[in-house]
Amino acid sequence: MRPTNTRENGRFKLVGGVLCLDFANTRASRDTDNPIEYLHSYADLVAWAERVGLVDDGKHLLEVARQRPAEAEAVLTRARVLREAIYGIFSHVSAGKPVPSADLDTLNLAVTDALSRARVVARPDGFAWGWAAGPDDLDRVLWPVARSAAELLTSDALSRVRECAGDHCGWLFLDTSRNRSRRWCDMRDCGNRAKVRRHYQRHRRTRPD
Repeated sequence: MRPTNTRENGRFKLVGGVLCLDFANTRASRDTDNPIEYLHSYADLVAWAERVGLVDDGKHLLEVARQRPAEAEAVLTRARVLREAIYGIFSHVSAGKPVPSADLDTLNLAVTDALSRARVVARPDGFAWGWAAGPDDLDRVLWPVARSAAELLTSDALSRVRECAGDHCGWLFLDTSRNRSRRWCDMRDCGNRAKVRRHYQRHRRTRPD
Protein backbone atom coordinates (compact mmCIF):
# COMPACT_ATOMS: atom_id res chain seq x y z
CA MET A 1 0.00 0.00 0.00
CA ARG A 2 1.35 3.41 -0.94
CA PRO A 3 2.21 5.35 2.21
CA THR A 4 -0.13 8.31 2.52
CA ASN A 5 2.72 10.48 3.72
CA THR A 6 6.15 9.93 5.16
CA ARG A 7 5.51 12.73 7.64
CA GLU A 8 3.40 12.76 10.76
CA ASN A 9 2.13 16.16 11.89
CA GLY A 10 4.50 17.83 9.45
CA ARG A 11 7.50 15.73 10.49
CA PHE A 12 9.12 12.81 8.74
CA LYS A 13 7.70 9.47 9.77
CA LEU A 14 10.35 7.13 11.20
CA VAL A 15 9.58 3.42 11.00
CA GLY A 16 12.93 1.93 9.94
CA GLY A 17 14.43 1.47 13.38
CA VAL A 18 17.88 2.32 12.01
CA LEU A 19 19.13 5.65 10.68
CA CYS A 20 20.08 4.36 7.23
CA LEU A 21 16.72 2.63 6.72
CA ASP A 22 14.81 5.75 7.72
CA PHE A 23 16.87 7.61 5.13
CA ALA A 24 16.00 5.02 2.49
CA ASN A 25 12.34 5.56 3.36
CA THR A 26 12.40 9.17 2.18
CA ARG A 27 11.20 7.76 -1.12
CA ALA A 28 8.27 5.40 -1.48
CA SER A 29 6.36 3.37 -4.06
CA ARG A 30 9.47 2.81 -6.14
CA ASP A 31 7.78 -0.03 -8.03
CA THR A 32 5.11 2.24 -9.50
CA ASP A 33 5.02 4.73 -12.36
CA ASN A 34 4.70 7.53 -9.82
CA PRO A 35 7.13 7.01 -6.95
CA ILE A 36 6.74 9.39 -4.02
CA GLU A 37 9.73 11.66 -3.44
CA TYR A 38 10.16 13.48 -0.13
CA LEU A 39 13.57 15.08 -0.67
CA HIS A 40 12.67 17.74 -3.19
CA SER A 41 15.23 20.25 -1.98
CA TYR A 42 18.21 20.70 0.29
CA ALA A 43 15.78 22.20 2.79
CA ASP A 44 13.94 18.86 2.87
CA LEU A 45 17.23 17.08 3.54
CA VAL A 46 17.93 19.42 6.45
CA ALA A 47 14.39 18.93 7.77
CA TRP A 48 14.93 15.17 7.77
CA ALA A 49 18.32 15.56 9.47
CA GLU A 50 16.70 17.66 12.19
CA ARG A 51 13.92 15.09 12.60
CA VAL A 52 16.38 12.26 13.27
CA GLY A 53 18.62 14.41 15.45
CA LEU A 54 21.65 14.71 13.19
CA VAL A 55 21.75 18.50 13.29
CA ASP A 56 20.49 21.17 15.65
CA ASP A 57 21.52 24.14 13.54
CA GLY A 58 19.30 23.65 10.53
CA LYS A 59 18.67 27.36 10.09
CA HIS A 60 22.39 27.97 9.72
CA LEU A 61 22.72 25.21 7.11
CA LEU A 62 19.82 26.67 5.16
CA GLU A 63 21.45 30.10 5.20
CA VAL A 64 24.72 28.60 3.93
CA ALA A 65 22.75 26.73 1.25
CA ARG A 66 21.09 30.00 0.22
CA GLN A 67 24.52 31.54 -0.25
CA ARG A 68 25.89 28.47 -2.08
CA PRO A 69 22.94 27.10 -4.07
CA ALA A 70 25.00 25.08 -6.56
CA GLU A 71 26.79 23.26 -3.76
CA ALA A 72 23.52 22.61 -1.93
CA GLU A 73 22.00 21.14 -5.09
CA ALA A 74 25.06 18.92 -5.56
CA VAL A 75 24.74 17.64 -1.98
CA LEU A 76 21.06 16.90 -2.57
CA THR A 77 21.97 14.92 -5.69
CA ARG A 78 24.59 12.93 -3.77
CA ALA A 79 22.07 12.33 -1.01
CA ARG A 80 19.57 10.84 -3.43
CA VAL A 81 22.23 8.66 -5.07
CA LEU A 82 23.36 7.39 -1.66
CA ARG A 83 19.76 6.80 -0.61
CA GLU A 84 18.98 4.70 -3.67
CA ALA A 85 22.16 2.68 -3.18
CA ILE A 86 21.21 2.02 0.44
CA TYR A 87 17.72 1.02 -0.62
CA GLY A 88 19.08 -1.24 -3.35
CA ILE A 89 21.42 -2.96 -0.92
CA PHE A 90 18.96 -3.60 1.89
CA SER A 91 15.97 -4.44 -0.30
CA HIS A 92 18.07 -7.15 -1.90
CA VAL A 93 19.27 -8.32 1.51
CA SER A 94 15.68 -8.57 2.75
CA ALA A 95 14.74 -10.63 -0.32
CA GLY A 96 17.74 -12.93 0.05
CA LYS A 97 19.23 -11.76 -3.24
CA PRO A 98 22.82 -10.77 -4.08
CA VAL A 99 23.54 -7.11 -3.46
CA PRO A 100 24.15 -5.09 -6.66
CA SER A 101 27.86 -4.31 -6.90
CA ALA A 102 27.17 -0.78 -8.18
CA ASP A 103 25.15 0.01 -5.06
CA LEU A 104 27.89 -1.35 -2.82
CA ASP A 105 30.47 0.73 -4.70
CA THR A 106 28.37 3.85 -4.16
CA LEU A 107 28.06 3.12 -0.45
CA ASN A 108 31.78 2.45 -0.11
CA LEU A 109 32.61 5.82 -1.64
CA ALA A 110 30.31 7.49 0.88
CA VAL A 111 31.75 5.43 3.74
CA THR A 112 35.30 6.36 2.74
CA ASP A 113 34.36 10.04 2.79
CA ALA A 114 32.52 9.69 6.10
CA LEU A 115 35.31 7.82 7.87
CA SER A 116 37.83 10.44 6.76
CA ARG A 117 35.76 12.89 8.84
CA ALA A 118 35.13 10.58 11.81
CA ARG A 119 36.81 11.23 15.13
CA VAL A 120 36.78 9.74 18.62
CA VAL A 121 35.87 12.52 21.03
CA ALA A 122 36.06 12.68 24.81
CA ARG A 123 32.92 13.25 26.83
CA PRO A 124 32.35 13.62 30.57
CA ASP A 125 31.08 10.03 30.73
CA GLY A 126 33.61 8.48 28.36
CA PHE A 127 34.23 8.56 24.63
CA ALA A 128 32.06 8.57 21.53
CA TRP A 129 32.17 8.90 17.78
CA GLY A 130 32.20 12.45 16.51
CA TRP A 131 32.83 14.32 13.28
CA ALA A 132 35.45 16.79 12.14
CA ALA A 133 32.80 18.99 10.63
CA GLY A 134 32.66 22.72 10.23
CA PRO A 135 29.35 24.53 10.66
CA ASP A 136 29.30 25.33 6.94
CA ASP A 137 29.78 21.74 5.71
CA LEU A 138 26.56 21.15 3.80
CA ASP A 139 27.21 17.44 3.33
CA ARG A 140 27.79 16.60 7.00
CA VAL A 141 24.26 15.24 7.27
CA LEU A 142 25.28 12.35 4.98
CA TRP A 143 28.26 11.06 6.96
CA PRO A 144 26.30 9.40 9.80
CA VAL A 145 23.95 7.85 7.24
CA ALA A 146 26.81 6.16 5.40
CA ARG A 147 28.33 4.92 8.64
CA SER A 148 24.94 3.61 9.78
CA ALA A 149 24.57 1.59 6.58
CA ALA A 150 28.06 0.11 6.93
CA GLU A 151 27.43 -0.79 10.57
CA LEU A 152 24.13 -2.49 9.78
CA LEU A 153 25.64 -4.43 6.88
CA THR A 154 28.36 -5.81 9.13
CA SER A 155 26.16 -6.54 12.16
CA ASP A 156 24.15 -9.55 13.31
CA ALA A 157 21.02 -7.43 12.88
CA LEU A 158 21.31 -7.65 9.09
CA SER A 159 19.14 -10.78 9.04
CA ARG A 160 16.31 -8.75 10.58
CA VAL A 161 16.02 -6.25 7.72
CA ARG A 162 12.57 -6.47 6.14
CA GLU A 163 10.60 -4.78 3.37
CA CYS A 164 7.02 -3.81 4.11
CA ALA A 165 4.49 -6.31 2.74
CA GLY A 166 2.06 -3.54 1.84
CA ASP A 167 1.23 -3.16 -1.84
CA HIS A 168 3.45 -0.55 -3.50
CA CYS A 169 4.99 0.58 -0.21
CA GLY A 170 8.57 -0.68 -0.24
CA TRP A 171 9.66 0.89 3.02
CA LEU A 172 12.39 -0.92 4.91
CA PHE A 173 12.56 -1.63 8.62
CA LEU A 174 14.42 -3.64 11.23
CA ASP A 175 12.23 -6.43 12.60
CA THR A 176 12.96 -6.50 16.32
CA SER A 177 9.97 -8.68 17.21
CA ARG A 178 10.81 -11.75 19.28
CA ASN A 179 9.60 -14.22 16.65
CA ARG A 180 10.65 -12.10 13.66
CA SER A 181 7.07 -11.86 12.43
CA ARG A 182 6.68 -8.15 11.70
CA ARG A 183 5.31 -7.60 8.19
CA TRP A 184 4.36 -3.96 8.00
CA CYS A 185 6.21 -0.66 8.13
CA ASP A 186 3.45 0.56 10.44
CA MET A 187 0.35 -1.31 11.62
CA ARG A 188 -1.54 1.99 11.62
CA ASP A 189 -0.80 2.48 7.93
CA CYS A 190 -0.11 -0.48 5.66
CA GLY A 191 -1.05 -3.04 8.31
CA ASN A 192 -4.44 -1.48 8.97
CA ARG A 193 -5.25 -1.14 5.28
CA ALA A 194 -4.39 -4.79 4.69
CA LYS A 195 -6.64 -5.75 7.60
CA VAL A 196 -9.52 -3.71 6.18
CA ARG A 197 -8.99 -5.21 2.74
CA ARG A 198 -9.06 -8.78 4.11
CA HIS A 199 -12.23 -8.02 6.05
CA TYR A 200 -13.88 -6.63 2.93
CA GLN A 201 -12.89 -9.67 0.86
CA ARG A 202 -14.23 -12.07 3.51
CA HIS A 203 -17.47 -10.11 3.65
CA ARG A 204 -17.87 -10.32 -0.12
CA ARG A 205 -17.28 -14.09 -0.13
CA THR A 206 -19.86 -14.73 2.60
CA ARG A 207 -22.48 -12.26 1.37
CA PRO A 208 -25.50 -14.04 -0.20
CA ASP A 209 -26.26 -13.28 -3.86
